[in-house]
Amino acid sequence: MALYMKAAEVLEKAEMKQGALKTLVYDSKFANIKQLFALVCETEKFSSILEEIIESTKLLKQTKLKIHLAKVLVYDLLIGRGLKCGGSWKTMMMKQRSRLQAALARMKVKQNVSKNGDLLTVSVQRVVGVQLPRYARVNTLKTTVEDAVDYLKRDGFSYMGQASSLEDLTMKKKDFVQDMHLPEVLAFSPKTDFHDHFLYKAGHIILQDKASCLPAFLLNPPPGSHLIDACAAPGNKTSHLAAIMKNKGRLFAFDLDAKRLATMATLLLRAGVTCQQLANQDFLKVDPDSPQFKDVEYVLLDPSCSGSGMVCLRDDASPADQVQARLASLASFQLRCLNHGLRFPRLKRLVYSTCSIHSQENEDVVTACLQQNPGFRLVPLLAQWPERGLEPLTQCLRASTTKTRTHGFFVALLEKHSEAGNKRPEPAVQISKPEAAAPFGPSTCQKRPAASEEESEASETEDTPTAAAEQADTTPGKKKRRKRTKKKKAATVE
Repeated sequence: MALYMKAAEVLEKAEMKQGALKTLVYDSKFANIKQLFALVCETEKFSSILEEIIESTKLLKQTKLKIHLAKVLVYDLLIGRGLKCGGSWKTMMMKQRSRLQAALARMKVKQNVSKNGDLLTVSVQRVVGVQLPRYARVNTLKTTVEDAVDYLKRDGFSYMGQASSLEDLTMKKKDFVQDMHLPEVLAFSPKTDFHDHFLYKAGHIILQDKASCLPAFLLNPPPGSHLIDACAAPGNKTSHLAAIMKNKGRLFAFDLDAKRLATMATLLLRAGVTCQQLANQDFLKVDPDSPQFKDVEYVLLDPSCSGSGMVCLRDDASPADQVQARLASLASFQLRCLNHGLRFPRLKRLVYSTCSIHSQENEDVVTACLQQNPGFRLVPLLAQWPERGLEPLTQCLRASTTKTRTHGFFVALLEKHSEAGNKRPEPAVQISKPEAAAPFGPSTCQKRPAASEEESEASETEDTPTAAAEQADTTPGKKKRRKRTKKKKAATVE
């Protein structure tokens, strides 16, 4: 019963534009995030169909249920895997089942289709039809790829070797392969469920989309490094960083949401991470010149984003003007975070990633940042990767359901190549300020369903983001500049 109550609550909040589905699921405190997220996403996809069934059978009047609760119950009864509750709710819904089934059958006859999925609109069918592999990252803090493969083989899985093409990622049940790009990632058939499997429960594998593994893999901090995971919860990327570092060094992880940070602490404990230092703090308020960060050389920045790359999340349900206003707000916030991340004095490399398909959050933000930070440049990434950033930022990576068989994703790696001067030109790509009348806060891109199995996670900063372009110092004369320098030795250069 708790599952359906929580799912109904999330759907209602999403309908009232109180946040993205992914963010709302993570904030729900529900014990099984993966189960809740799946139910919410599937119910949302079939929402209009469920509404028609509920209305035609007068279910709300018959049962006194509220619409959102009715939707999740009817979804599981008619389309899902059956009701996962007992007691009075199950008794009530079973009494209505024949009428509900008859209404669904009439809809199929009317539209001349035989499958439930065929009732969906064409745009939604594209999403529903996507069958991505189930990816699992081997946690090298607790095991090796070889040992994980051996265990799975003994458990009845068939190892097909290392994949060499996208076609190899189409597998039968119980088949699995080693990924062609990321050697610590294993791919399984889409319906494979590991949530009750020993390897998952013991923290030997992390359920994480392949694209979400790219940021830590590409940042590749050596053992002993000091680094920052700026918007860390729920912690999949954090545990990946710790594994690459072999738990040697210091990993500062920030997140503004205390509840998600607590969940993250549990995930990191299960994964065997010991080098972390968690902080319930807004990354934008972290002082880069603080002595504790004097040795930070690497930053992973996966900020709040639209989540538009997630297969079960769609922008097309919202009016275009609302989508654009929200993207403008997010992009401005992301640029602010990116500029802040580059301020750490000993920084060598920063990886920026989103689970968004929109150039406003990806190439446009990076372009603006490079214009404002001429001491940094892009590092070309994975020449063999099949999908590049949009021109001219082809050094970056994109990911998609069609070209990489993953969720939609974007990754850029910025590297310091010279001492940055004070001069900060205006960005070539302007990042619009959010309109005051459009109160869209950044959503977790979890980018957050991801300790869900998959994805990227971010802080829930509610501040109105603004671009932080600095004016160039044009004071003439060497003597004047020398005096200014002495006076400002302790000042933070924005």
